[in-house]
Amino acid sequence: MHNVGKNDRIIRLSVAGILVLLYFAKLLPESWSDGLLIGAGILGVTSLKRCCPLYALLGFGTCSTGTNDNEEPRIKTEKLKLD
Repeated sequence: MHNVGKNDRIIRLSVAGILVLLYFAKLLPESWSDGLLIGAGILGVTSLKRCCPLYALLGFGTCSTGTNDNEEPRIKTEKLKLD
């Protein structure tokens, strides 16, 4: 199941790349660096797999269904029931 669209993927990969560069340039606060590197890894993986677990939990998606060229449709998703 894919719920991450093209623009979302580009943004996620860009932010992940910037965070990795900042980490290796040692420009991040030392107390935050490991957490932000993990965050960059998560952004990169969700971008490459085109699936975000948080989007699935919230019933949200940025994938296009490709049904209409004039508007940018969203994929239909449902919130997970956590009962």
